[in-house]
Amino acid sequence: MKRSIHARPMPRAHEAFSRRSVIRAFGTVLAIYLSPWTAESSQAQQQGGRTMNHYATQKSLSDAVDGGGLLVVAQWEAKPGEADKVAAILDRFLPEAQREDGVKLFLISRGKDNPAQFLFYELFRDEAAFRAHQESTHFKTYIAGEALPLLAKRERAQYGLM
Repeated sequence: MKRSIHARPMPRAHEAFSRRSVIRAFGTVLAIYLSPWTAESSQAQQQGGRTMNHYATQKSLSDAVDGGGLLVVAQWEAKPGEADKVAAILDRFLPEAQREDGVKLFLISRGKDNPAQFLFYELFRDEAAFRAHQESTHFKTYIAGEALPLLAKRERAQYGLM
């Protein structure tokens, strides 16, 4: 097979997600959040830390991705001066979203270099579970009602697990 001498086209600046960047970021987040933790969730909370340890004890990575599903990857950027308000809203929203029946995995990350950026990894059982999520009271209250007006940018992409 002959190799092409032509350079790969570079992604355009306005394209939010490439397949490679989504897969790399998803793998990194899963490795961080689903790896075995030694501290108990209650100990972490007593120390004032926020944790998603319950995924390590309640679900394995293979449990989360078993049977496929709909992966939604979202990227937000808060308006100047609004990042901490957005983070506080997401702190209230996240536990409720994680408890939804059709949610297999729901993770939210905040940018280290730019704390105004938020990255979501949402794995739903199917399209119906995703629609139910968007119709939930907590989504309408926290996301649509409180968080979205504080955003400068919101981008989403959907993927089917292979």
